[in-house]
Amino acid sequence: MRILLWHGYLLGGTGSNVYTRAVAREWSRAGHDVVVVSQERAPEQYDLGGATTVAVDLPGRLLPVFVMDRYENLEPRFLQDFTAAERRAYVDANASALRRLLPADLVFANHVLMGGPVGAASGAPFRVKAHGSELEYSMRGRPELGEWGREVLARADATYVGSEHIREVLAEVVGHVDRVVEVPPGVDIDEFVLQDRQAALAELLAEARDDPPNRGNERLPDDGNAERLAAFLGQSGPLVVYFGKLIEQKGVQVLLEAMQEIDARLIVVGFGPHRAALEAAAQPRTLFTGPLEHRHLVHLLPLADATVVPSIFPEAFGMVAAEAAAAGSPPLVARHSGLAEVAAGLEEEYPERFRHLASFESGDPADLARKLTELLALPRTEHDALGRAARQAVVDRWSWAEVARRLLAPV
Repeated sequence: MRILLWHGYLLGGTGSNVYTRAVAREWSRAGHDVVVVSQERAPEQYDLGGATTVAVDLPGRLLPVFVMDRYENLEPRFLQDFTAAERRAYVDANASALRRLLPADLVFANHVLMGGPVGAASGAPFRVKAHGSELEYSMRGRPELGEWGREVLARADATYVGSEHIREVLAEVVGHVDRVVEVPPGVDIDEFVLQDRQAALAELLAEARDDPPNRGNERLPDDGNAERLAAFLGQSGPLVVYFGKLIEQKGVQVLLEAMQEIDARLIVVGFGPHRAALEAAAQPRTLFTGPLEHRHLVHLLPLADATVVPSIFPEAFGMVAAEAAAAGSPPLVARHSGLAEVAAGLEEEYPERFRHLASFESGDPADLARKLTELLALPRTEHDALGRAARQAVVDRWSWAEVARRLLAPV
């Protein structure tokens, strides 16, 4: 098949960016002719499996976003703040880029808005992946955007959701949609693997030494991470890791409050507008690294005795939890939305006496502290067995190869 994979953003970071490049890689490896159409100007830094790339020039450099970040040479603006004329111009520019790449067997577009309208305007058969961020952050409570989403999804061959939770959110926000298919996101189980701790540390430090200079770019790892990580990880005691955006909705503040009751070290990975406030609230045995890529995380996670996903806002799935589980770091997730479905998958693999350690009450630092204390106190043999069970849950349910195959199945 010739597939045009449209994504309105970059290919680095987390969430839909990771999703896009992983799907592109797996489809390409499966022999499909894949073109990724996005805002990424440096695609060579990512493994896309041989897929080609095209970057779209945006009218007025305006980029519709759901969470406010900084983008080099672009002006991000909340989707809901775009005028009707600005929305039309954005859709026209992206659909024109797709039409120049036709013929194609399929346009696969990310996000109900703006992916749905772009796919519909391309003139080719199209499918849409709803990621949840557009639904919760920009479309919910805005009937005009909900109606627009419903209209374009009615023309799609299929709309994919990552969890039963997002299926319900989609219905709440846009109304009834036919041909909705649930396919959870995936994990590269050949990249996130169980790893000897000594080897993992050596490889993590090697990757950090290869980081480019930061020069004030919040999207790059902090300068001096190799030395800081070496010193921090050379200390004794259990290690907890958080990785994701540093925004209130991700609940990092809940984790920091819980850590006040726990004798353990914490590494916080990510960027966002709340970093300074979170650093000010953190305990002394906490290290902030800035964002790290998968090349770092595949070695950091095997060093983590637990990975906490404390989001207080609904999540479409919980990819970071699945990635941690694949690397043998038992995830402890807030039990709500798509995260609860990840917890349920882990619990199916865990011994019964440990199933309560897959999740905690959302927004409750006391419950998180209790569960995390118990998890960190497990004898090494029991902890490692739990890590292997967590990985097995991922292998059986959430590999990217299986996800990519299911996205192209007949509907």
